[in-house]
Amino acid sequence: MMATTNDAVSTMAEPCPDCGRETSHEVNVQILTESTKPDNAEFSREPYRVSECRVCGTTTTTRMNNA
Repeated sequence: MMATTNDAVSTMAEPCPDCGRETSHEVNVQILTESTKPDNAEFSREPYRVSECRVCGTTTTTRMNNA
């Protein structure tokens, strides 16, 4: 997947699966291209919530539109 847009970044506390506790995370929304075919790329962009733990660096990406 390829990130095409990176919106505002915010910091919030949430559970980290690797740390096993609540830690500070940088959270943002990115528009990612899901198709690997250049012909379909412009039609396959979806918003994803990207959360990165500021303690261990683990990144979690969650698709926001499951239509």
